[in-house]
Amino acid sequence: MHAPKPSPGLLTTRSRYLQWLVLLGLTVALTALLEWFRLPGALLIGPMVAAIAVGVSGATVRVPLVSFNAAQAIIGCLIAGSIELAIFNSFRTDWPIITFAVLATVAASSFLGWGISRLQILPGTAGVWGSAPGASTAMVLMADAFGADARLVAFMLYLRVIMVTIAAALVAGLWVDTSGIPAPQHIWFPRIEWTAFLSALAVAVTGSLLGKMLRIPSPYFLGVFILAIALHLGGLVQFQLPQWLLAMSYVAVGWTIGLRFERTVLLHAARALPQIAVSILLLMGFCGGIAWVLAHELGVDPLTAYLATSPGGLDSIAIIAAASSSVDLSLVMALQTARFLFVLVVGPPLARLVARSLATPKS
Repeated sequence: MHAPKPSPGLLTTRSRYLQWLVLLGLTVALTALLEWFRLPGALLIGPMVAAIAVGVSGATVRVPLVSFNAAQAIIGCLIAGSIELAIFNSFRTDWPIITFAVLATVAASSFLGWGISRLQILPGTAGVWGSAPGASTAMVLMADAFGADARLVAFMLYLRVIMVTIAAALVAGLWVDTSGIPAPQHIWFPRIEWTAFLSALAVAVTGSLLGKMLRIPSPYFLGVFILAIALHLGGLVQFQLPQWLLAMSYVAVGWTIGLRFERTVLLHAARALPQIAVSILLLMGFCGGIAWVLAHELGVDPLTAYLATSPGGLDSIAIIAAASSSVDLSLVMALQTARFLFVLVVGPPLARLVARSLATPKS
């Protein structure tokens, strides 16, 4: 996607060096603030918000395409490496619950996304990608590859991450006190396990090349993800992705998306905010209804049911679930992982289906 020509602003006439300096300083400040508030995804959201602020101020700097592609490959390895075979044990035991919850949630989110696109609250298929119940970073990357406006998709997805996280923390507070649970500590410069580290880099490079050769959509993400998950689940490789490398990847993705924002795009997002917030609340309410069914009809613990069906914010959901001994953590992670994988598979064809539906003239 070619970056639009920036509109004139405060930073337009400034040197590129100064623009990068302002962007870096604002990124560090915002990310530190979000980390202090323990907001999930702070390492991605902070850089993206900083880049939006700099972008709408007329900055002309852009992240090199090679850096953005490399970041996608690293994130593909990260997501593939986070999925373990042990999670699939819960699939065999609880597959009826997992299937019902996943299909119902995806159907509801798809309907909401179709409505947002049909009513032209967001242009094109942005509403469909933005309504995906999970896999936020992956959805932003694939939406960009499939021609949707990744800026608006990111706006919608990360707004939901924030709302879902707050709601899950409040609901969990009815059952368990999570205030004393320490935030995960980032070990920025761990001891490098060279075999695992080089394996991750090799898979990132090989998966990217294969993705390009096979013409896979979003080759630098999906190509790497497919290869990495096959090797990882097959027990052939282990990955080490140091925090400094992940942070650089998140920054590259956040800056790439944020710097594309212009005042017109930001104003459009602001005008659509009430409708988007309502759609998020509707999805959260629907997922709450699924949780009620799981709790009252199938005997699942209420907190387990709610956390398992929350539409997004997987990192925070895992932390909250782990804080209570009464929560079935394996079911929570199995359901969240199943929905994540399902969304990755059905997201692209669903977006194309909606696009064709929207392109069909009304009779």
